[in-house]
Order: sequence, then structure tokens, then C-alpha cells
Amino acid sequence: MRDSRSVAAGLARWRAVFVIAFALLCMVKLMLAASLSPFGDEAFYWQESRHLAWGYSDLPPLTALLIRLGESVAGHSVFGMRWPFLLIGGALPWLVRAFAREAFDERTGWQAALLCLALPLAGSLGVLALPDVPLTVAIMLALVALARAMDRDRLRDWLLLGAALGVCWLTHYRAAMPMLAGLLFCLMSRRGRALWRRAGLWLALLVAALGLVPLLVSNWQQHGAGVAFQLMERNPWQFHADALVQPVEQALACTPLLYALLLWAAWTSWRRRGDGRPWDLIAIVSCSFIAIYFVLGLFADDVRFRAHWPLPGYLPLLAALPLLLRERLPWRRGWLVAAFALAAAGQLGGLAYLGLAASDNGARVLAGVKAFPARFVGWRESGEMARELLVSHPGVLVADNFMLAAEIDFQLGGSVPVYALDNPLNVKHGRAPQLAIWQRDEASLRRTHGGEPMLLAVDEKALRVREREDWLRTLCGRISQPMALPRLDLFDGRRRMAFYVGSVPATLPVTSTSDDACLIWRRAAQAEQPR
Repeated sequence: MRDSRSVAAGLARWRAVFVIAFALLCMVKLMLAASLSPFGDEAFYWQESRHLAWGYSDLPPLTALLIRLGESVAGHSVFGMRWPFLLIGGALPWLVRAFAREAFDERTGWQAALLCLALPLAGSLGVLALPDVPLTVAIMLALVALARAMDRDRLRDWLLLGAALGVCWLTHYRAAMPMLAGLLFCLMSRRGRALWRRAGLWLALLVAALGLVPLLVSNWQQHGAGVAFQLMERNPWQFHADALVQPVEQALACTPLLYALLLWAAWTSWRRRGDGRPWDLIAIVSCSFIAIYFVLGLFADDVRFRAHWPLPGYLPLLAALPLLLRERLPWRRGWLVAAFALAAAGQLGGLAYLGLAASDNGARVLAGVKAFPARFVGWRESGEMARELLVSHPGVLVADNFMLAAEIDFQLGGSVPVYALDNPLNVKHGRAPQLAIWQRDEASLRRTHGGEPMLLAVDEKALRVREREDWLRTLCGRISQPMALPRLDLFDGRRRMAFYVGSVPATLPVTSTSDDACLIWRRAAQAEQPR
């Protein structure tokens, strides 16, 4: 009887600690989501939500649908855009708990959920309206459903598995990874091979295939723009040795000690995969995400942020880690406490960083550091200045790249159309085809508004240093007779937005003029000179 009471008391303590930590973290995430300016990609997803379609040149439709739902309920604001993602992201630790409880026991479930809160990439999920939120949660839901379906073979679990995988396809092209991990499980494990004879697996795959329909339709409508960007245009498909630093990136993203423990858990699970349930599922799924993404990273996209790619592979390991430490290591408590403390500190540090970025005073504090949050600051000011200048200089509003156009459009609440010049950023991020479809690109601007007054906003630091000069020199050929208007010089020059008035050229003689001849280039160069 005493043992039973002791176990119940232990479970109650773990549950209480998790619920308190979860509630506190949710409050912090809520405050950040309601105050942090939109990330550049978020603003473009918001634009997509105003043009609902089967899909877009960068993504399937679910992210835009969620943003549309959020603003339909809560109105136009950063919170209105983000609250669905907050709710979805908040489900992740509960799904980790469900998987750990299914695989092991109730105590391990609460411990794994607590570790999920501490893991920076997982605990902060949902602050931003990004596709990785529903994608990660759907992958974890699919894993829970698969574990239950293999144990009980119930129709509802197979349907849930199919629905979760379908949501993955509705969210991102990286839905191919959980499908590949599942295929490897069905080929490499005894339990997996047995699934081929179960009708439930084929039903789940049929349901999952429904999620492919919008993706196929949108690529047919856009002549394969989405597939071309995701598979070819964004990836060099050449070995680049700098990507060997990926383990260091992952150690920083997960915090070093927890990352080391997760790799140890992956190796231990792999060695035990022959024991069957649940080690085969944990080992093959986790190692698939971690190893395959590492190999792809050596040849694929070497420009954009990629530390979040393997996150779904870490989540099953969070379930296994508490049990493995209890079983294998006599000094387990010290390791686990230290790893949790360091991860929690990393989580708090990341949230504090976003908190500083959410306020002007905080951003000024960060102005002198290398990791300045440039993608989160300056947008409100640029949007407000555009609003004021449109009153005194009415005309067609144009930004020099898709991101600035999206941010100004968001700040103005979609009240006026905002065009984007054909900046290299538009191609780099796969947004050029979408701007053309919306008729918000440079060709549509000249065709529709040639000769009309034009207000041009220029983000002088949007491109990398080696690319800025050539781009800025072309701008004098993209606006006729430009005249300088007030400019924004924010956070000790870390953000610079310049405004010009002129007229829309009917044709586009884009040529690089001499340094002194182009007013736009000259003013940007002068702003860079030390004072």
C-alpha cells in the first residue's frame, strides 16, 4: 500500500511540475506572439491568406488557411495571425507525453513532456505563424497514432494516422520525410514488415494521399513552380564542406548537453531495435530524421536557416531518454538535471531574445551584437512612414523586395496594393512566381501603372553586402526621375529604409549606372560612411 501511494505521489509531482511549467511558458509565448513584429516570411504567408488558393509557389495551403482563420476570429493583428499556431504548438508536449506513456509508462510520459518544454526548438513552437508548427505537431501525432494502431489495430487509430500525414502534405513539402521514415520502418523492422498485411495501413495511406490533392493542383496551375523551387532552385545539390558544421548548429539549437544525451539515446535505441516494441519505432524514425537531414544538408540548401529540420526526430528520443537514464546510468540524476537546467536556460534565453526584439528599447540593447534581430524590427516604422508619405505623395506604393512589400502591406492592413520590384530575394525565397500570379511583380507594375506617380520604399540592407551594390545601382532604372524623401535610420544603422518619389517607367532599361549618377545608390553609400 505504501508503494502504491509513493508511486501515485511521484506521478502527481511530475504532473504538477509539468502543468505549472506549461502554463508559465504559454503565458510568455502569448505575450511574445501579441507583441513581436511579423517575421518576413510570416508577412508573406499573411499575404497568401488574403489570396486563398490550392497552394502557392513556396508552400501548400494550410499555413495561409490558419492565418485566415486567425484573423477572421480575432481581427487583423499579429495576435490574430498567430493564435491558431499558438494552440497547435501548445499541443506538442502533450503529444510527446502521449507517445511516452504509450511506449513506456505514465511517469516517463510526464518527464518526456517536461523535457519537450525545455528543448528550445520544441518549447517555443507556435510563437510565430510558420508552417513548421502544424508540420511538427502533425508528425508527432502520426507517430502516436502509428504506435497505437500497431498495438490495438483500431480503425480510429489508422484513420488518425492517415489524417495526420495528410495534414503534413497540406503544410510543407518536407512531409516527404515522415513518409520516408515510415517506409524505412516498414522495411527494416519485423513489426513494420507485418504492417504490409494490415488493411489499416493501406487505409491510412489512402487518407494521407488526400492531402496531396491541393499540392498537385497548385503545381499543375503554376506549371510546377512549387516543386521546382523546393527540389531544384533552392538547392545547389553540390557538396559544400561548410555544412559539416551541422552538429554544432544542432548542439546550439538543442543546448549541448541535451543534444549529447539525445544522440546517446538515438544510438542506444538503434542498438535495441531488435528488441521490438517500442525501440524499433523510436530508433528507425529518429535516426531517419537525424541522419537523412544531415546528409541532405551536405548537398542541399546552404543559405537558409535549417536547424529546425531534424526536430521531429528528437521528439521520440525525449520519450526514451528518461527511461534509458534510469536503466543504464548510475549517475543519471546529475546528467538529467544538468541537461534539463541547461536546456531550460537556453529556452529562456531564446525567449528573452525575442522579448527584447519585440520592443524598441530592447532592440537598441541588441544593436551592438552580431545576432541582431533584423528580421523582426523596423517594419512598424517603415509601414507608418509609408502611410504618412502616401498622404503627401499619393501614387503607386512599391517596395524593392518581396519581404519589405509584405511587411508594409501587413502594417497597412491590405488597404492599398503594394508591388515588389524583381529583387534577387524574390527568386531566392521562391516568391517571384507567386508575385507574378498576384500581378504584384515589376512587369505587372509597368503594364498596369506605367507613367503614374510612384512611391518607392528601399530596404538598403536586405541583401548581403556583396550583392547590395549591384542591386542598388539598378534602382534608378526602375523609377523615373527619383527624388529623395525622408529616410529611416534605426538602431545605430542596423536597419535603413529609404523612400523616393518618382513615376513608374513604361519600359525597363535596367542598367548599372555609375556610382555618382544613381541617387539611390549614392544615398545608400553615404549612409554607410562612418560619421
